[in-house]
Amino acid sequence: MGARHVWPKEGIARVPYWVYSDPEIYAREQERIFCGASWSYVALDAELPSPGDFKRTFIGEKPVVVVRDREGSVNIVENRCAHRGVQFCQKHLGNAAEFMCPYHQWTYDLKGNLIGVPFRRGVKKQGGMPADFDPKNHGLRKLKVARRHGVIFASFAADLEGLEDYLGPSMLALFDRVFDGRELRVLGYSRQLIPANWKLMFENIKDPYHASLLHVFLVSFGLFRADQPSKVQMDATGRHGALISWRGEQGKTEDNADMKSLIDNFRLCDPALLDAVREFPEYTVVMTTLWPNLIIQQQSNTLAMRQLITRGPGAFELAWTYFGYADDDEDMTRRRLRQANLMGPAGFVSIDDSEVMKFSQEGVAPYPEAAGVMEMGGRDWKDERHMVTESVIRAFYDHYRRVMDI
Repeated sequence: MGARHVWPKEGIARVPYWVYSDPEIYAREQERIFCGASWSYVALDAELPSPGDFKRTFIGEKPVVVVRDREGSVNIVENRCAHRGVQFCQKHLGNAAEFMCPYHQWTYDLKGNLIGVPFRRGVKKQGGMPADFDPKNHGLRKLKVARRHGVIFASFAADLEGLEDYLGPSMLALFDRVFDGRELRVLGYSRQLIPANWKLMFENIKDPYHASLLHVFLVSFGLFRADQPSKVQMDATGRHGALISWRGEQGKTEDNADMKSLIDNFRLCDPALLDAVREFPEYTVVMTTLWPNLIIQQQSNTLAMRQLITRGPGAFELAWTYFGYADDDEDMTRRRLRQANLMGPAGFVSIDDSEVMKFSQEGVAPYPEAAGVMEMGGRDWKDERHMVTESVIRAFYDHYRRVMDI
């Protein structure tokens, strides 16, 4: 990297603001992180229940298609015709017998193999492809696929560790806690474009410091507070992390009396919104961040995948997939849908994050020479039995620096 890309001498206790806006850094992230040796979340099996079902999505900024073939296998291919690079699939979800490029009608089967080239032999013995043209050499680029308990991941890397080793024991246990082998049911989607760098979203979910200060709804209704029993957990590399808490008393105490975000006379017109049942015995909230593009949300009974899709240094899409279990009864499904109003673009909680990330990008982008301070809870990173820490963010940047070679 150039001289302007020197990390501050304080190490991971500082984050230089140029990481949020520099085009060269963003291009390097696409190459080393999203196209590197990482497993990126792309879909749930429940989104592709039948042969021919497909989902159009992205890894970083690269468009891909996830499709179930006639044998029931899941294939992931680049959404880019092997002829002239046209993005052949434009629908978010659908069913197809084959994929045909709209430009010159090159056609591919559901495994990504080229099966049709118009005028391959020419017309009236004129033109056509060279005699040695072999369709086997011109299929769609296929990605590696990993699946576990209904969740589908993909990688551009030819050689990388298996998904279980990639997650590591602590994150695998949290993953299997939600994805325990039961069949999943998709409940809905929402998408939003946030004018901020994608890493600010990961920082936000790895940051318990703000959660009890910014989010009036969380704090006032006792869903998540710094004085509740809690912990933060990471894998051995620091790339994955989790914020974990369990609900305590909701009133003011001497530990939280100075929290401006705790308004103890707030009341809900419809208390059913927070009619939660203790579905998971040990924790009421687990927010898990999996490098490089996934947040697994379990807040009371609302479950969702939040997929990060990069859109240049200064913007990203957040694609939410809300889900439950196929064996949920009608009351539980209603409960999950009600509680989904906490999250999403206009959620009672998440709307705060969207706005503050916009403010963050506007604050850091004009000052690439400055740096953010990450010293809450220390200057290194480790698991903690409390939430008053930025340890999980420091762990993320420790791994980030190694992958990016900064």
